[in-house]
Amino acid sequence: MIEFKDFSFRYREGEAPVLRDINLSIPQGCFVGITGAAGSGKSTLTYAINGIIPHCYPGDFYGSVTVDGLDTVESSLTDISALVGSVCQDIDSQMVSTVVEDEILYGLENFGVPKEQIPGCVHEALSAMGIIELLNRPIDSLSGGQKQKVALASIIALNPKVLVLDEPTAELDPASSVAVFQLLSRYARQHGTTVVVVEQKIALLSDYADLLVIVDGGEIRFADVPEKVLAHSDELLALGVNCPRSTTLVNQLTAAGLYSGPAVRNVAGAEKACREVLEGQL
Repeated sequence: MIEFKDFSFRYREGEAPVLRDINLSIPQGCFVGITGAAGSGKSTLTYAINGIIPHCYPGDFYGSVTVDGLDTVESSLTDISALVGSVCQDIDSQMVSTVVEDEILYGLENFGVPKEQIPGCVHEALSAMGIIELLNRPIDSLSGGQKQKVALASIIALNPKVLVLDEPTAELDPASSVAVFQLLSRYARQHGTTVVVVEQKIALLSDYADLLVIVDGGEIRFADVPEKVLAHSDELLALGVNCPRSTTLVNQLTAAGLYSGPAVRNVAGAEKACREVLEGQL
């Protein structure tokens, strides 16, 4: 679905490339988590997927980026937007209407969805996000979590093949953050949508991602299933990426020679590993 080939990019005002020699293949329906230290190039990577680079932020573009076979340089931003739906970190800046229903309608009308199909699209999108009761609510009366779900609903109403989200839980509490990831994961499974999430909350990414990508200094250092990436907890810490505590615990047991199984991605995996260790000591 998404293919980076020898991709490098330098912003016009920058002195050095922000991303260098990126090669990455993302299959259809994959839930991708991208993380790394501040300034590592994570957001720029997503800008290359949704066409913001090079159509909005000019600079030196090398290599190629394709989405569903569409070259992001040769294609218009409108064509890319029909494939890729994006939700930015600052939700308030993305809202264009004052009422939830109008927010969902805005994209549908702009993309020329037939009038008779619009009510169904609105209902399906709000239902998918579990917020059908918000249809007539003013945007400024919503909580941060509700706004996040409305923004997602306005994008999925267009049925994009790819969803790109830049730190979607940055302003949410832990419970709301989990709820957003659960919605994204369920939607991706049901519709075969490819989801790309930039997120600092490594425990959330590890729990839900099929592919975990670690960016450092403009390069991809790791790109694999979470268990294999998290096995390198010491290297990740040196790159400014904190592993989940459950992963760190199991990695320490491995280093001490008490556990010989694979690294784990969450508390459930750590519990299983610890039980194996304890049973082995009895």
